[in-house]
Amino acid sequence: MSVFKDLMWYFKAEKRAYLTGVFLLLFVALLQLVPPRVIGIVVDEITNGTLTAGKLGKWIVVLAASGLAMYSLRYYWRIMIFGSAVKLSRLLRNRLYAHFTSMSQSFYQKRRTGDLMAHATNDLSAIQQTAGAGVLTFVDSLSTGGFVILAMAATISWKLTLIALIPMPLMAVLTSWYGTMLHKRFHKAQEAFSDLNDKTQESITGIKVIKTFGQEKEDIEDFRRQSEDVVKKNISVARVDALFDPTISIIVGISFFLSIAFGAKYVLNGELTIGQLVSFTSYLGLLIWPMLAFGWFFNIVERGRASYDRVSALLDEKIDIQDKPDALDIIPYGSIAYNIHSFTYPNDQEPILKKIDFELGKGQTLGIVGKTGAGKTTLLKLLIREFDLTDGSISVGGKNIQDYKMERLREAIGYVPQDHFLFSATVHDNIAFANPNVGKDVIFEAAKIANIHDDILEFTEGYQTIVGERGVSLSGGQKQRISIARALVMNPEILILDDSLSAVDAKTEEQILSALKENRKDKTTIITAHRLSAIHHADLIIVLDGGRISERGTHDQLMEQDGWYKDMYLRQQLEELVEQGG
Repeated sequence: MSVFKDLMWYFKAEKRAYLTGVFLLLFVALLQLVPPRVIGIVVDEITNGTLTAGKLGKWIVVLAASGLAMYSLRYYWRIMIFGSAVKLSRLLRNRLYAHFTSMSQSFYQKRRTGDLMAHATNDLSAIQQTAGAGVLTFVDSLSTGGFVILAMAATISWKLTLIALIPMPLMAVLTSWYGTMLHKRFHKAQEAFSDLNDKTQESITGIKVIKTFGQEKEDIEDFRRQSEDVVKKNISVARVDALFDPTISIIVGISFFLSIAFGAKYVLNGELTIGQLVSFTSYLGLLIWPMLAFGWFFNIVERGRASYDRVSALLDEKIDIQDKPDALDIIPYGSIAYNIHSFTYPNDQEPILKKIDFELGKGQTLGIVGKTGAGKTTLLKLLIREFDLTDGSISVGGKNIQDYKMERLREAIGYVPQDHFLFSATVHDNIAFANPNVGKDVIFEAAKIANIHDDILEFTEGYQTIVGERGVSLSGGQKQRISIARALVMNPEILILDDSLSAVDAKTEEQILSALKENRKDKTTIITAHRLSAIHHADLIIVLDGGRISERGTHDQLMEQDGWYKDMYLRQQLEELVEQGG
């Protein structure tokens, strides 16, 4: 029952629909008392020889009227109760999706995609069942059961009613016990489904890698093993679930046995008529549904409680990065200044960045180089506030980036990450993603700067070509350049290219960089790269080593130093010369 308390906020919001549905349910429960009573009266009149055609016709009309009324009312209470349950599912799904889009990068480092999908599908379905079928079974079992028992006691025999209800406490104890077991097992079953969901999503996404390494059999075996675990845990749930109906059937059978045995005795003693006994057994037949519904109710509620706990835990996750109450509602522009004392990722022990201090003027280009793991991407993620600094500051235009609204900060930044992501849409829609209403001329111009326009024109449908999930139909270089074009469409104050030219050849790289230099004269550009030719034109180059700045300056200044930059540049120049046959 605790899940109903948890959902009380929604029941209050939809009280009109639920109260109407409950009222109609109660009315239907009362109408259900009519047929057994009519049957009993007709049986007694047949026994007494007093039944006439007129009386029989009258009772048939009564039965038909009650049947039509129940048909109509059942239609409307379903709309009210089940319709409200569907609305709850939609509301929670929207909340979950909004919550997902508000969470920071650290949230997705802890959570798996398949698990999040399972929360938004299976768990919400179980909660919807609780708010729909759960409310139905609760109200219907109590109202129908209560009205039937009252009718049996008030109109036929209170003594026989008490005798028929003797097994009921046993049913209450057993169903409560089953419900507790069901809650525990269903929670484990949902977790197993989340794991399987995540495995499926991961395997489909990485199918190219699986095939390349010839791991199809191993992956199928891993999937089979996880699938069997899901089946095993759901069978465990089904074993408890299967106990409800037999238990209730046995208890109903005992009630019928006691009712007929003692009822026959009362008929022989003259305390009851045969018609009353027939009515009583008919009423007892009506009690079968409330008893079954009561068991079903425990089943639904325990599933719903387990799922609501999972969804609530997810929604309770705190958003790490939020706007200040008085955050500036303007797009930042101007010089960029880094003053980082140290930065450590959540749950890590060692800082990834230490003593980072430099300034980049508006309209200048910054090149960031260094060994893998030196902290280049981390430096950029802090600028776009994927993580927040606590020991130091980053400012744009003389103001700390945490003083700006995140939406405005990110409007100022065009970010092309290392792991470029394309949506399963047209090339046009992927480039126009940040500004769907942008004109074709702007999209074409951005594509030309990114040196992808001619490639796109050669596609089957040109800019209307569907690229497939994650751009599966494109080469790595094409995906990179479309990602660059997508960022350029924003015409951002700050353009960040995080090793975004690694999949293109040196000639294409030079063409892109020249076009960027020409078209972004008054805009700031930040480039990280392993190939130093991508940043040799930068106004400031910093070399990161172990999270610290080991060298800084222009290309010429760094070449005068006998450091890592000069050594790496000369090596790469030699490699390029060898590749060209020199």
